[in-house]
Amino acid sequence: MGRILSNIVRATSIAVALMAIQAAAQDQPQGITKRRVFAPFQPDQPPCNKPPGLKSELAYVQENDREFLQGVSNGLSMAAHDRGLVYRRSLADNDVAKAIAEIEAFRAEKTGALVATSSDPSAVASRLQNVIWSGAFVGTVVPPPATLLLNAPQYETGKVLAEASIAYINSKLGGNAKVVLLTQDTMEYLTPRFEAMRDAFSKVPGVTIVADIAPNPVSKEGGFETMNTILAANPDIDVVLGGDAVVLGALQALRASGKDRPDQFLGGIDGEPEAVSEIRKPAGPFKASISLSSPVFGYAMGQFAADWLDGKSIPQAMDILPIALTGQNIDQYEADQKNPGAVYADPARKAEYLRMYGNICFDTRDQYVNFPWSSETGR
Repeated sequence: MGRILSNIVRATSIAVALMAIQAAAQDQPQGITKRRVFAPFQPDQPPCNKPPGLKSELAYVQENDREFLQGVSNGLSMAAHDRGLVYRRSLADNDVAKAIAEIEAFRAEKTGALVATSSDPSAVASRLQNVIWSGAFVGTVVPPPATLLLNAPQYETGKVLAEASIAYINSKLGGNAKVVLLTQDTMEYLTPRFEAMRDAFSKVPGVTIVADIAPNPVSKEGGFETMNTILAANPDIDVVLGGDAVVLGALQALRASGKDRPDQFLGGIDGEPEAVSEIRKPAGPFKASISLSSPVFGYAMGQFAADWLDGKSIPQAMDILPIALTGQNIDQYEADQKNPGAVYADPARKAEYLRMYGNICFDTRDQYVNFPWSSETGR
């Protein structure tokens, strides 16, 4: 009987503790939850207070090890080095529970700045709010919440890639093509990319979209498995579009089955090094990648994290601008990936990659972004 009562008391204590945590969370600022158009970033703002009691550390909870996200890590680590911050990285390997645990651990250790990506943004959102409430900098890539939310003009990104492929279809394939879209529609923030592709192809009578599917996981392996399934029903594919990682997996499947051809158009998004390498190959199927330079924006996020800890005002949101990589600009692009600090230090070159909006600092952290921001809002 005593043991039963003890268990009841323990369960009641846990329930009370959870209720207290929930009540405390409700008392905390919820940030900007309704869509808002931010003015351009104003860098010359009066100084704010520095966050008290936090370590001069920049941490990165990385969703998986695909090259795009590794590029973020490279940029963050270089910025941390340049600004005298300790850099720490945790690879979650698509394990949401691990990502949550790492975010909580960094908060408990009073880490001053955290950048996080996750395969389940809604699951980590409340934990990131806890980090923001601690006074720390929080950066995210696309989903909220964040003190600095980074996104791309997603519709424009998809449109640029689709238009490049349509120009190729018209000039090299006689206006006719069987198209595969390897989407990321499971992540609502990225669906405008593929809406743009569908809109563009709907205006080309000779195009047939034979598959429109989101690989699971969104990785090279996911692209390989999904493309193998598609090829079983549609062995002759002309165009494959999606993120670089999944399209590289699709290319691997095409080669393994002997279905790759020099006149195919495979196009990706992210400007990953392997994709760039494929574009360089003479007569290769991989024809284009829309660059969203992750080392450059990673470096910028790291710089703004250091600014936050120094009590400076930083942007609330930042655009990664899509750049269509060609044989003419790949050399400069690769140089920029290796030395993003030089890009950041040059206002004209930085403006080719990034555009910044809004202002926030430690003193105004209750104005953190807590809605799916995009510069294309209202499109």
